[in-house]
Amino acid sequence: MWSRKSRVLAFSVPRPSARVAAVVASLAVAVAGLVPTASASSASDNPWLARRVMNMAHAGGESEAPADTLYAFERAVRLGADMVELDVQSTSDDRLVVMHNSSVDQTTNGTGLVRDMTFRQVHALDAAYNFVPGRSAVPGLPPSSYPLRGVRTHQQQPPSGYRASDFAIPSLNKVLATFRHVPVNIEIKGTSDADTASFLHNAELLATILNRIHRSDIIVTSFNDEAIAKFHELAPAIGLAPGQQGLTNYFLSGTRPIDGTVALQIPVNLNGMPVATKEFIAKAHADGYAVHVWFSGTAPENEDAYNTLINACADGIMAAWPQVLENLLDQRGIVRPGRPGTDPCQN
Repeated sequence: MWSRKSRVLAFSVPRPSARVAAVVASLAVAVAGLVPTASASSASDNPWLARRVMNMAHAGGESEAPADTLYAFERAVRLGADMVELDVQSTSDDRLVVMHNSSVDQTTNGTGLVRDMTFRQVHALDAAYNFVPGRSAVPGLPPSSYPLRGVRTHQQQPPSGYRASDFAIPSLNKVLATFRHVPVNIEIKGTSDADTASFLHNAELLATILNRIHRSDIIVTSFNDEAIAKFHELAPAIGLAPGQQGLTNYFLSGTRPIDGTVALQIPVNLNGMPVATKEFIAKAHADGYAVHVWFSGTAPENEDAYNTLINACADGIMAAWPQVLENLLDQRGIVRPGRPGTDPCQN
């Protein structure tokens, strides 16, 4: 394995994200319009306010391991992550798979859209094919740049304690079955921003799965607010984080997001304007919402940034570098879900 950096990090290379671009475009002028809302909920109304401070491994920690793989999730949980964040797309035979992009081209040895492939075809691909430590998935480099390439296809041995299948694109069912006692944040993806039908289809598939397993430690979100509304209609017991429009309305006028919202999941900055500030997080807490913060290229992701978010009272940090965040939380003795510690935001 490559060495860990616990003090100084390079910038992580973000995964292309429709959610990032759309949220930035629609919220850039809204941040300055924050106004208080009329009523507030207590922490007892929302159990996610008590689950802090969470190390939420973003795609399992895509700067430290191949994104959205069982290997990444297992590694993150072993090192101490409190929650895993993942994305779902659907195959041609209506299986939800854990995959960020609509195409397999960037991360694997395959090509084409996930929706045009069967689960068997998708699952056979090498999800670590283009993984570069510290840079996530970067195609086109010399073969020596990819230390885990070929593990999935049995061309080299997996790291100790892991199997070749841990480097495949997994089904959502497999991830949920493997991590029965690990909270999961699920983002509903679609084939493209404009393809609302694909978002709605994936929302329906996800609702079917989650209604069957009856878990209370899952949050569902999406860039597409229609997908969240459809999911909530079909699975009203599952907690939500609002999408683009829901966040816009909350930032701009304090309008409460969709019923069932338990967390606001926000970027660090928008066009260089701070969003994840102590003032905004305090407002969200007063309104009864937990706050989880993602980077995805909206700000440099490093130990200083993590420290700033902890001090701003964020309830969870979606870390591309979960080992670095874990080291920092341990060094500071920060309170964690189910574990005692110092809470820098306790009055």
